[in-house]
Amino acid sequence: MTRLATFNVNSIRRRVPHLQRFLARHSPDLVFLQELKCRTEEFPAIELAGTGYEMRAVGQPGGRNGVAVLGRIPFEVTAEALPGEDGDSHARFVAVRAAGMEVAGIYLPNGNSGGEDGYAYKLRWMERLGEWLQVRLDAFAPVAVLGDFNVCPTDADLSPGALPATDALVRPETRARYRTLLHAGMTDALAALHPSDAAFTYWDYGPAFESNRGLRIDHILLSPELAERLVECGVDVAARAEEQPSDHAPVWCDLR
Repeated sequence: MTRLATFNVNSIRRRVPHLQRFLARHSPDLVFLQELKCRTEEFPAIELAGTGYEMRAVGQPGGRNGVAVLGRIPFEVTAEALPGEDGDSHARFVAVRAAGMEVAGIYLPNGNSGGEDGYAYKLRWMERLGEWLQVRLDAFAPVAVLGDFNVCPTDADLSPGALPATDALVRPETRARYRTLLHAGMTDALAALHPSDAAFTYWDYGPAFESNRGLRIDHILLSPELAERLVECGVDVAARAEEQPSDHAPVWCDLR
């Protein structure tokens, strides 16, 4: 059994204890982190050294973005940036080979800042991700993409009225590009196993968590070769209930 996980930590240096507790509870073989909010060299590797995980962080200056992968199984990093757009300096992508598959962790652009240019960047990023995936799907390679997609795929993936129809997470063009990934052959693991009761993965700070006014924007997508191995998938809502938590909860899946 191989367990994959994704966790938007919303500042890794503030969430080291939260991550340590998550690792102790779930023992994922690979876990991908988003929104590190630190430079690569500032990643708290020393504080996490006792977990038994190997780590690779991809940070950026300015306290924005940032992704990382932690593995308790051997992995080889294959990419630290999503190809397809010269000059894109955002730290939003890391891919590895491990256990006979290629797995990418992503922090997809939100798309609500920067006006229409910011939204256009989000759509281009999704198109580039689709191109990266299509190469692997055409080769029938076992591939997974995990992370904060900043997409509510359907109206069931957010509390009624939680977002206006103009929000970049729910705009028709956003959802259409997400569906393109599914139509290409990827399976949304949580939706596949919990079609009517998939938990939310994000709750804004304040009363949103207590009232379960949330969004499902953190996803695990699996190629056909991995989808047929899918056993279970879940959301560690307990992580969001801790003191001073991230506003996201981790998502995990088990592959036999």
